[in-house]
Amino acid sequence: MDLVQWQQRFETWLAAHHPAEDAAHDVSHFRRVWQTSQQLMVNQPVDGLAILAACYFHDIVSLPKNHPQRGRSSQLAAEKTRAILREHFPDFPDQHYAATLHAIEAHSFSAGIAPQTLEAKIVQDADRLEALGAIGLARVFAVSGALGVALFDANDPFADRRELDDRAFALDHFQTKLLRLPDTMQTAAGKALAQHNADFLIQFMAKLSAELGGDCQGIDSAVLRRFGGSL
Repeated sequence: MDLVQWQQRFETWLAAHHPAEDAAHDVSHFRRVWQTSQQLMVNQPVDGLAILAACYFHDIVSLPKNHPQRGRSSQLAAEKTRAILREHFPDFPDQHYAATLHAIEAHSFSAGIAPQTLEAKIVQDADRLEALGAIGLARVFAVSGALGVALFDANDPFADRRELDDRAFALDHFQTKLLRLPDTMQTAAGKALAQHNADFLIQFMAKLSAELGGDCQGIDSAVLRRFGGSL
């Protein structure tokens, strides 16, 4: 069975069993992570089926960002994936389990599990790329809205005179996590893509800063300099 057939089977199962309540971790997210992984795995000696399965089930358990057990989400997802594959995909070859489950465990930023295989590095990079660029921008505000988090601190949007707190302000998440992601990428291709998309977020921040200052057409060059973006 080729990867396209496995992908179709995974999507069919998820459509029937995985609720689409979380827009940041729905089937379309899994599909995009797989699409990005395919770019990162070109000419690489990897287990394609393990990467595919990890992409489609890495967030089968995804606790809310404000959940006290958030850091265990990826481990719980790996455990649930093992059970799903055993019960619903009994023909999934045994030799792909270890690579699949490790890639799922290691993908999470909050889990802090270092990826030990190229498959895990690719899945981690592909998932983190979802947090950057235009999709990442949409996701951060969608998640923050669902959690009732304010867009930003109107009195100090870039935390010049206060501690960063992304549980209170969505914009703070750019500094606490998103802009740090390029330095965490595991592959050269992933790092290049991450930096390109992080620059987009910095452009957004500079545009937002200008608008907050009453300039609806400009870009705040001070914000670009501060965060390393370019005009």
